[in-house]
Amino acid sequence: MNDVTKTRVTCDACPHACSLAPGKVGYCRARAFDGKAIVSESYGRLTSLALDPIEKKPIARWNPGTTVLSLGSYGCTMRCPFCQNDSIAQAGADDVQWFSTTPQRIVQRASDLRYRGCIGIAYTYNEPLAGWEFVRDTARLAHEAGLKNVLVSNGMVNAGPLAEVAPLIDAANIDLKCFTEEGYRSLGGDLVAVKSTIETLAHLETCHLEVTTLLVPGLNDSPEEIDGLCTWLASLDPRIPYHLSRFFPHFKMMDARPTPTTTMRQLAAIARKHMETVLLGNMW
Repeated sequence: MNDVTKTRVTCDACPHACSLAPGKVGYCRARAFDGKAIVSESYGRLTSLALDPIEKKPIARWNPGTTVLSLGSYGCTMRCPFCQNDSIAQAGADDVQWFSTTPQRIVQRASDLRYRGCIGIAYTYNEPLAGWEFVRDTARLAHEAGLKNVLVSNGMVNAGPLAEVAPLIDAANIDLKCFTEEGYRSLGGDLVAVKSTIETLAHLETCHLEVTTLLVPGLNDSPEEIDGLCTWLASLDPRIPYHLSRFFPHFKMMDARPTPTTTMRQLAAIARKHMETVLLGNMW
């Protein structure tokens, strides 16, 4: 735990390393300094709860045809202007409606939904690792109940919290938003941290890993960038399913144009030079 004698403490959950005074929340809007320690303010506070097909996460090559109880809270460790869930991910406790629950209740609810093909719980919608303690506690109970755990994350997390959560995750999809440090800085992220998360999960025999890149015109849609990204990803394991998702105007990029379908197909062809499974999303 943090030194309680200090008037400010540093959060160690992600690379932002927020230095917080008592009562203040961090960059993610989900963690705060309560005067004694950094706490997960969003613990047990859910904004979203739904039974989803596993393919919606997207997880394409693991237990197809099943469902997962998907939950989300609020807050995120990045500031993507194209955020698809900005109403909760780019919000704090005072900006959204949330309800309180416990890991025990979530696991019981997922168990009750087995008759609808539910095999486990997905931590998704906002950035789940901003509140990694709730993920850890719920995931432990889920395994005890014979349920699976699915993580959908931007991967912006430090090694310590990831080590607490990763062994409990059965399947994950990590957003690799671009492949340059400059690009990540513009989104409030850190490429080195995200690559480290992907590497950690790729080396876990107990975790099925998939990776997604939302192709945003002008950010990450050059052939050179996708070639470099997939070269690196294939060095970890060319069998990792790789999703290229089409951008549509959203959040602070409402004036932007959707990614051309021709660009999607061209970049998919480049990705397939390195990766065995490349899937295109949002092509309607």
